Amino acid sequence: MTSSHRSSALPHPLAGTALSGADIVVQVLADEGVDVVFGYSGGAILPTYDAIFRYNAEHREAVGADKMPLIVPANEQGAGFMAAGYARASGKVGVALVTSGPGATNTVTPVRDSMADSVPIVVICGQVPTHAIGTDAFQEAPISNIMAACCKHVFLVTDASKLEATLRTAFEIARTGRPGPVVVDIPKDVQNASLTFAGAGLLPIPGYRARLHQIDSATIDKPSLQRFFDLLRHAKRPLIYAGGGVIAAGAAESLREFADAFGIPVAMTLMGLGAYDTTQDHSLHMLGMHGTAFANYATDDCDFLIAIGSRFDDRVAGVPGKFARGAKYIAHLDVDLAEINKVKHVHWHHVGNMQRALDQLRSFGEAQKFVPDYSEWHAHIAELKSVHAMNFDRNAKAIQPYAVIEEINKLTKGEAIIATGVGQHQMWAAQYFDFKQPRLWLTSGSMGTMGFGLPAAIGAQFAHPGKTVIDIDGDASIRMNIGEMETVTTYNLPIKIVVLNNFGDGMVRQWQKLFHKSRFSASDKSLHKKDFVKAAQADGYEWAKRLDRNEDLQQVVAEFIAFKGPAFLEVVIDGDAGVYPMVGPGMSYAQMITGDWIKSREEPKAIDVDKSEMF
Repeated sequence: MTSSHRSSALPHPLAGTALSGADIVVQVLADEGVDVVFGYSGGAILPTYDAIFRYNAEHREAVGADKMPLIVPANEQGAGFMAAGYARASGKVGVALVTSGPGATNTVTPVRDSMADSVPIVVICGQVPTHAIGTDAFQEAPISNIMAACCKHVFLVTDASKLEATLRTAFEIARTGRPGPVVVDIPKDVQNASLTFAGAGLLPIPGYRARLHQIDSATIDKPSLQRFFDLLRHAKRPLIYAGGGVIAAGAAESLREFADAFGIPVAMTLMGLGAYDTTQDHSLHMLGMHGTAFANYATDDCDFLIAIGSRFDDRVAGVPGKFARGAKYIAHLDVDLAEINKVKHVHWHHVGNMQRALDQLRSFGEAQKFVPDYSEWHAHIAELKSVHAMNFDRNAKAIQPYAVIEEINKLTKGEAIIATGVGQHQMWAAQYFDFKQPRLWLTSGSMGTMGFGLPAAIGAQFAHPGKTVIDIDGDASIRMNIGEMETVTTYNLPIKIVVLNNFGDGMVRQWQKLFHKSRFSASDKSLHKKDFVKAAQADGYEWAKRLDRNEDLQQVVAEFIAFKGPAFLEVVIDGDAGVYPMVGPGMSYAQMITGDWIKSREEPKAIDVDKSEMF
């Protein structure tokens, strides 16, 4: 039960009970529905770790297991990404519990990553006692200062009487509005303080709640509904551009109903994959820098672009003036007013609850008996998907990474949870996997954090113990958090790990090849000495194999997916395999580089090396 439900419910059964600050932390976690915590211990957080131990011991007989298991990573960064993977896969708030100083600073990257991708996590950090703050005490770090620029909100609890309300408010802030990470820094003496548990109560944050109320209560008035459908009625080629905000808002079903009611094709961003079933005829899969050629061409060809939960970021809009160049009108639905007209001018917008807004639009259109004929547009989309289909050299001697993902996709049928690291393998996975539902695709989008995939997969497996969870990783990316290989076997998680090994930083090499005349500065890390299979076996993987022959691909992948426990597969792939399509810096979708195996509309122009910024 969440704190927001407490106010209208019966008093908490523990209300008025004397508890330590640490016990209050754990009880609030329980009240918020937290069923797993990820973290690494240390001196400043020991009281709370002890409280979790006692809480689990107290409930073990009734539950038959730990009610709130505490999962120990190899590194606190792993804990943060596990919490994020749990949150992305479940839609609930993920929790990381770490100690002060280096324990807390190790979570800076997952906190910033979660902020960039609007992921709700709460990171609870131990801190040195209040009287020692500012003295450079052992394992002290100014976490409130460090985290302030990285998260949605940060609290330093120096008044023990406000601990309970602070924690409940942290969860409220993390999950509401545009979700994001909240950090709570708790000195050790506050954890040890003797307090009275209230069982309810929040901090007064009137400005935030007023904005939330304004957004949550916003509806589309009739004139605005009519204006939207006036635009749609005159459109011959409407296109939905759906982003991660659709998934964060829990509005995927409403999006599908709206799109299907009027036959509007859907292209998704990297973060939006799964918002619409990618196996459906009206799905254009992913658009953007490495989106499908047919999605990008359709975006150029549409005359009415409907942006939903997306923000026209640089990986999609590229050169804003050239994005959706054929669109006469653009509409934008979002929960964050700051995103409206930030990058691209729009002609119609609504800020508010996305699920309600989409349902309103659909109901209004249906009430008006709006039944458009987009048959010509649908035929055009079908032709784009046929002529400019994703493809690769299917007769190559070296193993093609695309073929590996296609084979896994055939077996998992768009129903597996896929986590990735960052690099070429990430884009190949986005391009060649299907996602029938939201929250099956876990990747570091805006931050592009290498090392994300494996710990995120661990978090996702705890969120969905019965689902197939696969980490598609790269040889360089997995090394960032390779210690979490052992975490998988320690907890006997049936996660499937694929390392697509091209012996170096493949994406960086691709850019160096295109923009720096093949000067591979520090991108070939000489990982030829690394025996990933032996490393996996040393970490307890009973199934660990290396695939280096094309003729073995189908059989080995089938064995890998069928194995019941943790499994590790290293695939030695073609080192020259690239990520295509690719919209280079300063290029429009019309200038997209499609490579040798995907048909292009026109010959790409020469690349301007002076505009080769990676970001």
